[in-house]
Amino acid sequence: MSRLKEKYNQEVKSALAARFSYKNTMQIPKVAKVVVNIGVGDATAEPKLLDAAVEELALITGQRPLITRAKKSIANFKLREGMPIGCTVTLRGERMYDFLERLINIALPRIRDFRGVSTRAFDGRGNYTLGIREQLVFPEIDYDSVQKMRGMNISIITTANTDEEAFELLHQMGMPFAHS
Repeated sequence: MSRLKEKYNQEVKSALAARFSYKNTMQIPKVAKVVVNIGVGDATAEPKLLDAAVEELALITGQRPLITRAKKSIANFKLREGMPIGCTVTLRGERMYDFLERLINIALPRIRDFRGVSTRAFDGRGNYTLGIREQLVFPEIDYDSVQKMRGMNISIITTANTDEEAFELLHQMGMPFAHS
């Protein structure tokens, strides 16, 4: 079992129950899933770039990504419906906790001039999304093998009903929020 899951079960659950005074243990918010998404807009011109993105995302998450395809044709972007334009991974369970632990303790602190993640990236329903500008902050990625810097979106979906509950959950789990 990952250290983050242990921490959640031993410390975070009781802290959240005390803070929000839940009557039932099933009301205590938890992280349901983490979705990691890389958009590869250049894949329309050069399909090999998508393969590299898929490989890197698989290294980072430990799971094979799903290739996302264009929903609509957009002439200005030379894009036709059904063309592959990105890749995504949905993590649940043990892999999700392992990924979150690496994100919080290793990847985020490696970002240049890092002062914490924004507290305003909640969606109103208890979910949190952050963007990372380059994949090199993850130790699994070898600097020399990278062809192109690529960013990614990481969405953390929780069972919390409000942003306040989700913030407290992620804060207790060790997410380094910026002090605003």
